[in-house]
Amino acid sequence: MSLSRSSIRAAAKFSVRPSALLLPRAAVCQTRSAATTTKTSDAEAYSLLVEQRKKRPIAPHLSIYEPQLTWYMSAANRVTGVALAGSFYLFGISYALSPYIGFHVESAAIAGAFATLPLAAKMAVKATFATPFVYHSMNGLRHLTWDTARQLTIKGVYRTGYAVLAATAVGSVYLSFFV
Repeated sequence: MSLSRSSIRAAAKFSVRPSALLLPRAAVCQTRSAATTTKTSDAEAYSLLVEQRKKRPIAPHLSIYEPQLTWYMSAANRVTGVALAGSFYLFGISYALSPYIGFHVESAAIAGAFATLPLAAKMAVKATFATPFVYHSMNGLRHLTWDTARQLTIKGVYRTGYAVLAATAVGSVYLSFFV
């Protein structure tokens, strides 16, 4: 920052430093003490840390936000993906280990066991597997739509979300009761 000639002359006339004209008086007089450290034991350092943590504000996390459809659908998509993958791996491992442990998981044994169930139990088992499969599949199509840069507005995201829920209901009922 350059000083004008008149301010330099005024400073010289009153024998004041030019830098004093730029800063308020309080800023010129302030000094800061040097930081110091002290040796502490591990226990003292830990207790100091605990005391500092008590004085920190607690983050509100998700409790201050209004829940939205997109949150629930994202979480459900992840949960159904993990459930489907987990059941796939569990079946694969049990199929590979079945000769060694005497547990029959061949398709004929599974079909025979399923045929002995009452009708309501059959529908419940089919719905248990169909609902996450249909939901995850429909949500995958929704994400593929987003990958083409379509339906990315708030309105479009909600519209596709409700479409996924409707398709999940229809597809799950169809697979559970008619197949």
